[in-house]
Amino acid sequence: MIRLTFLGTGTSQGVPVISCGCWVCRSDDSRDKRLRTSALVETGRTTLLIDAGPDFRQQMLRESVGKLDGILLTHEHKDHIAGLDDVRAFNYVTGKPVDIYAEERVQRRVKQDFDYAFSENPYPGVPEIRLHTILPDAPFRIGDAEIVPIRGIHYKLPVFGFRIGRLAYLTDMNRIDDRELKKIEGVDTLVINALRKEHHLSHFTLDEALHICYRVSPRAAYLTHISHQMGRHATEERALPEGVHFAYDGLTVEIPD
Repeated sequence: MIRLTFLGTGTSQGVPVISCGCWVCRSDDSRDKRLRTSALVETGRTTLLIDAGPDFRQQMLRESVGKLDGILLTHEHKDHIAGLDDVRAFNYVTGKPVDIYAEERVQRRVKQDFDYAFSENPYPGVPEIRLHTILPDAPFRIGDAEIVPIRGIHYKLPVFGFRIGRLAYLTDMNRIDDRELKKIEGVDTLVINALRKEHHLSHFTLDEALHICYRVSPRAAYLTHISHQMGRHATEERALPEGVHFAYDGLTVEIPD
């Protein structure tokens, strides 16, 4: 069994948005309070994090995460990597570097943004990071978890989603081809980004995400990377097709083997 916890389900600005007074940002419903998108995936012996954005520390504390066997990075945008400095806490507890898995382009950005962690004579206490390269069409293992990279496009930027067992996790995409969709055939649970209802140049809209759900036909689908423009959770959830849900921060689901 896989245990999936949604650490954050918001877009790059989170919800509420700073200085916004819209009815979503003013909502008292905790499901409308969205940190930047990230997920925790736990298998029998392995704990994985997908993306480590600026809310990483808060998310780790909220869910009492005691260990990480690896961090999978979908791409290099700040709302997905900005929290990596805080892996220092895991370094201190375990005495080991944190393993981060990303394609080479993303690794270059990590090395640029956190250059102090990769210097020849690092300052004491900098994050200790061990980078591993993800290649398209090259599944890999971390502990007892087999990870299949899924290529999608985020405007013009190639990004990775991941299949882990019968879970598929796709975020920050607005295009994915049929060849990649075949890699997630037969999944039990699909997580996919759905930014808003109106067209967006770099993210699936609600209708586009629902179309992917229809094609993949999972038992359950969860929409993430949601902006305040989508509407309030309580209202919009009722309009979704059967088996499709808006994810929210702190939601945990179990995926059978």
